[in-house]
Amino acid sequence: MNQRTISRREELIYGRRHGMALTLEVFSPTVEKNGVGIVLFLSEGWYSEHCMIESAIEGYIEPLLVEGFTVFAVIHGSSPKFNVVESIEDARRAVRFVRHHSSRYGVYAERLGAVGDSAGGHLSLMVGCEQVDSSASEVMDAVDREPSCVKAVVAFFPPTDFLNWGTAGSPMLGQHPLVPLEAAFSFSHFEKSRNVFVPITDEAIRLQIARSISPITHVHPMAAASLIVVGDADEYIPPQQSLSLVDQMKRVGMVHELIVNSGGGHDAETIKAHMPDALAWFKTNLVNCLDFDSTVREK
Repeated sequence: MNQRTISRREELIYGRRHGMALTLEVFSPTVEKNGVGIVLFLSEGWYSEHCMIESAIEGYIEPLLVEGFTVFAVIHGSSPKFNVVESIEDARRAVRFVRHHSSRYGVYAERLGAVGDSAGGHLSLMVGCEQVDSSASEVMDAVDREPSCVKAVVAFFPPTDFLNWGTAGSPMLGQHPLVPLEAAFSFSHFEKSRNVFVPITDEAIRLQIARSISPITHVHPMAAASLIVVGDADEYIPPQQSLSLVDQMKRVGMVHELIVNSGGGHDAETIKAHMPDALAWFKTNLVNCLDFDSTVREK
């Protein structure tokens, strides 16, 4: 990156989980901003750590910056310490934080997008399918009173339906054949009288949770315009996950597009090959639709 044209704010605290800080970094071009913020969820198997930001600079951050986007690189509470439900909560909190402080970073609160691959794509879709919670206005924390939805999403090879993994009626709740995901699906409830988290083992309840964390169950007509990119040779997440999601998007009339990368796998090459499509998607749905001046100066 050209440090003369890039501004980087490291490790900003966007929330806390059990007293521990949740952090993100802000990358913004110092000239020719387009006023749009892209939240980048860095997550692989719902494992997330700071070093992922450095590895994402070439593949995600630089291409977005060149086009004038401001990038918010988010690290969520990571597996194996935290589970998928908690990762989704962190993703929502990150979007709320960005929206609440949008003017500070030179972006418009109503023009936010999300991007990620694999588990990061899953989190992007979850905030993309969020609906405004009218009860949030009663929350004490001003950040948590903000909507946690975004306007556009690009998800590379995302998991979307944990109840139907590869084939109908085959759930995936951590029993992945190639990746150890048991911790990410170790759900629990807090028993106040004993001051302890108790594991949830009831299979019916676990299936209910699986449904609640599956993007396919949350799509609706006004959800974020979503571009799904998947390689048809992906060995880690069945391409069926993307195809089924898109079918559901069609049924509800949601704005969407599907790109199937012939011979593509679950890897950086698939992302690199279709980053131009991702940039075009964000421009179409977040930049070109702006009805006001597209240049925003940092406050």
